[in-house]
This record gives sequence, C-alpha cells and structure tokens, in this order.
Amino acid sequence: MAVKAAKISVYAWEGTDRKGTKMTGELNGQSPALVKAQLRKQGISPGKVRKKSVSILNMGKRIKAQDIALFTRQMATMMKAGVPLLQSFDIIGEGFENPAMRKLVDEVKQEVAAGNSFAASLRKKPQYFDELYCNLVDAGEQAGALDTLLERVATYKEKSESLKAKIKKAMTYPLAVVFVAIIVTGILLVKVVPQFESVFKGFGAELPAFTVMVIGLSEFLQQWWWMILGALIAGFFGVRHAFKTSQAFRDRTDVWLLKLPLVGTLLYKSAVARYARTLSTTFAAGVPLVEALESVAGATGNIVFKRAVLRIKQDVSTGMQLNFAMRTSGVFPNMAIQMAAIGEESGALDDMLDKVASFYEAEVDNMVDNLTSLMEPFIMVVLGIIVGGLVVAMYLPIFQLGAAI
Repeated sequence: MAVKAAKISVYAWEGTDRKGTKMTGELNGQSPALVKAQLRKQGISPGKVRKKSVSILNMGKRIKAQDIALFTRQMATMMKAGVPLLQSFDIIGEGFENPAMRKLVDEVKQEVAAGNSFAASLRKKPQYFDELYCNLVDAGEQAGALDTLLERVATYKEKSESLKAKIKKAMTYPLAVVFVAIIVTGILLVKVVPQFESVFKGFGAELPAFTVMVIGLSEFLQQWWWMILGALIAGFFGVRHAFKTSQAFRDRTDVWLLKLPLVGTLLYKSAVARYARTLSTTFAAGVPLVEALESVAGATGNIVFKRAVLRIKQDVSTGMQLNFAMRTSGVFPNMAIQMAAIGEESGALDDMLDKVASFYEAEVDNMVDNLTSLMEPFIMVVLGIIVGGLVVAMYLPIFQLGAAI
C-alpha cells in the first residue's frame, strides 16, 4: 500500500541568529516542527512559526507558460552560479507567489531528492514540461552542461511566449471592439429604436425605406433576441468543444486560418519563426537533426507546418540535405531555405536558424504594430457607420417632416 505524501505548506517564521539578531522569513515544510529543525540546521533559533494563509486571489491561480519560462530562467541562473540543484529548488520555490507553482517546484524537488534525474522528474509533469523541454534538459544532464542547456531552454521559452503574446495582442483588440459594437448595436435596436417607433406612429405619414428596415430589424430582435443569444452561446461552446475533442476540426481550422488575409500572413510568419527557433535550440544542444525535427514538428503550432516538418524528417533521414527537404515541402519561404543552405555549408546551421527566427520574430512584431495602428481607424469607421446609420434612420422621418412643414 502506497503511503500518501505529506502536504507541503508555506510557513512564516521569526527567530534569532547566533549573534542574537532578529530575523524573519518563509520556508516550505510539512509541519512547524520540521521547519524549526530546518532553521536550527542553519544556525537560527526559531521563535514563532506559523502557517502562512493563502490569499483568495492566489488560491485559484493556474500555472501559466510564463511561470514555466521564469522557473527555467531562474534554474539556469542558479546552475551558472554553482548553487546545488536541490537548494536551487528551495530558493526558486519560495520566490513564487502562486501556490500551484510552489507546489510544482517542490514536487520536482522531491523526485530529484528520491534519486531521479532532473529530466525524469520533469517527465512526470507532462502538462507543464513538454517532450522538447525534457529532451533538452536530458541532453544537458548527459553532456554535463545543464546550466548551458537550461539557459537555451529559458531563451527558447521566453521567445516563444513573447511571440504568442504578440499574436494574441493582434487578435484581441479587434475582437474586443467588435464585441462591444455588437452589444451597443443590440441595446440601440432593442431599447432606443422602439421609443422612436412609438413617436413615428403618431405622424401618420409613410416612413423612409431605411427607417422601416431598421424598425423591422428592431422588432425581430425584440421577439427573437433569446433565440439569437442562445444560438451564439451554443455556437461558441460547440466550436470550443469541437476544437478540444476533434483533431480533424483543429486541422481544418489551422488550414483555414493560414488562408485569411493579414491574419494568415501573421500566423505563417510566426510558424516559420517557431520552426527556426525550436530547430536552432535543439540542434545547438547536440540533438541529432532527425530527432530534433521530430520535436520541432509539434512545436510549430500549425498542422500545415507539422506535416511539412514530418515530411522533411523523412527526407533528411534518407540522406537529403535540410535545405532541399525544406524546398520540396513547398511551405517555407526562400529566405529561410537559403539561410539553412548557408548554415549547412558553413557548419553553423544552429546560428543561421537563430538568425532566421530573430528575423521572423521581428517581422511578426512589426506586423502586429502595423495591424494595431491600421485597425484603430478602420474600427472607428465601422462603428461610426453602424451607430451613425441607426441614428440617421431614426432622425430621417423627423428631418422629412421638418422639410414638409
């Protein structure tokens, strides 16, 4: 029968050192007694030791990709400074405010303390550390260069998350404005237009066609708003469920997104950047090219590129050069292919791919900035047409009545 592991909590302590100086701090531990024992080992006479209460705001916090990137960067810094692995876990774990992240770091530490390798301990948490991450850490342990590999992984994670954040920034703003525009239009049609309609009935005159159309739309929304809202909510959750459960739906969505104007170009360049960044990081870590391509396929973030990379892997495994295989796939831009060819000829493939990644990351950054600046006036025009059109439709009969008088 397996023994259940004791729960790790954060304890705030007060004590004095050998010189009698008062000290305070926090420690992870299973009980106040064990925390006091740990403090005595460090030459501190413990006074009060109490369990730290968890903030309601922090209780529901999930572990984000940014937390993993920060953890990796801190581990790399600790390794370069020569801090022992287990002690590094303690120092880093105490620095996180997120209880879930503290718990994760402590669980990894317990696995390492039990005799497992760092990579093997990470593999037991696949929801946070993917195969690529674990493979690179494993390569660092095998080569005795864990600090260097962790630094590369940290850079890779930071660049990847920065790229994702830029794409989200480009998508979120217009979607948020469209959402607000729909709500404002709905309120005008359901609440404001009926007030004008009751006034128009007293005119006893024929209304303009535009006004009649808007009143008809208002009456339709008043009668069927619940059905429209229900359909939108059902559609949202239906698409979300299909995206989570159906690989075929996700694949079709990936193909469709690449065909969209502007957005497709942005996603295409970001996929090329991820491909180059991931392959550069894995190849520089000493991972053989064929094995590196296996990891890269899943990191591109798009099924079109995933299939292309898997074809490239098959071609490279038969002896074809990487740049020829990339050209045959028909997916990658000429600039990336030429840089790969130069890298293979000069024996600096990882360097050239790193330059490709930096170039396309900069392209994505510039495109996001340009899209944001272009979308602002465009969205204002659309909002002006929608809201202005409704206002004109409501005041047109009044203008005509004034002209008749």
